Amino acid sequence: MSSEGRGGSTPQIPDGLMEELSGELQGEDAPFANSMERDLELKWSDEGESRLGFTRFECDHNEIYRRRRLGVPPGPVTIALNPILKDDPALFRHTLAHELLHAAGLLDHDDLHARIVGKVAPAPKLRDSPVLMRLREQVLEGLPEGQWICGKCGHTWERRRVTRPARCPKCASRFEAK
Repeated sequence: MSSEGRGGSTPQIPDGLMEELSGELQGEDAPFANSMERDLELKWSDEGESRLGFTRFECDHNEIYRRRRLGVPPGPVTIALNPILKDDPALFRHTLAHELLHAAGLLDHDDLHARIVGKVAPAPKLRDSPVLMRLREQVLEGLPEGQWICGKCGHTWERRRVTRPARCPKCASRFEAK
């Protein structure tokens, strides 16, 4: 598989991604890495899906852990990616690398998993990702407070972030909501 993550009826693995992941997995406990491409299916998830991507093995989790322990291939593996990723090549690559590591047998979200994904396909910054910016706006629209009001000086400003600010931008005192 090659090409890029845009267009087409199925997502495609970007050129060089599998090779980079294979290099990073050398010497690590990734029992399915050698058989991954043989039984891998990539597809777009349903439009209403909230996750950016997920990996599905055909057998249940007990069988997956048994096959990991025995070093036996996992059988057919499906990686489904959210179609909103078509508009964001960097987030597409990051999400796909994350899911490919699961397919290789790194089932937990541990430090090794994060380190490899961060090296091979780092997550884009919020300002560089149209998808992340769109998702942030959706979260902000659903929050009850549309603005922040400082409890000390009364300064009011528009809410542009999900997390509560640490300090008031006007008086710089520790933020206390009114």
